[in-house]
Amino acid sequence: MPTHTSSVPQRATRRWHGLLATLSLLALGGCASVYRVDNAVESFPRWSDASRSGQPLAAVPQAPQTYRFDRLPSQKQGQAAADQDALERLAQASLGKVGWTLADSGAPAVWTVQVGAATLRLPHAPWESPWDRRWGGFGFAGRDHVVTGSGQVIWTPMFMPMDWPYYQRKVSLLVRHADSGQVVYETHAAHDGRWNSSPELWGAMLDAALQGFPTPPAGARQVNIDLPR
Repeated sequence: MPTHTSSVPQRATRRWHGLLATLSLLALGGCASVYRVDNAVESFPRWSDASRSGQPLAAVPQAPQTYRFDRLPSQKQGQAAADQDALERLAQASLGKVGWTLADSGAPAVWTVQVGAATLRLPHAPWESPWDRRWGGFGFAGRDHVVTGSGQVIWTPMFMPMDWPYYQRKVSLLVRHADSGQVVYETHAAHDGRWNSSPELWGAMLDAALQGFPTPPAGARQVNIDLPR
């Protein structure tokens, strides 16, 4: 039997294989019951810096503990204040899981907590080419056409290129000793992906940032949180 040599360019073949792989992932994703929020986390405990009247406190406070939230001036008015209210509610839930409770209004607290969040919206993922027109963001439509495995070119002018933005998100949490103002715990969680913003996503990032609290592992680490769809 003669050996058939395909004339399909290697790049087109890779594109078609990428199409098949993408469709397979989409089929699997449609059946999945959870999605994963993968977080790059780094924490810096400095409990020995806490002091009262110049005297060091116990190195690591044991739960339960009480705290109150502290805000920057830019977080105290307008829409920024409303956004901060929502973020602090999520942080309160995450801190509650590690045994820290928000103090009643007007009640003293040993600790203050400052929480922040930021989002950067990109038009496409960093590894995607901005010059490659993509249908649905998957990159398998090429420039208004698909090349099949047999080399057939199928034009798809009815499919308009669509933006599929990519988000870089970060949360930070600082714990201070209320009397001295010393920062005794700093932690960050960063997550990149296509998921839309939701309270559940931000809550998962805060849970990841507090993983191991109050004595987290040293150095950067990855913390994955699975959420129901």
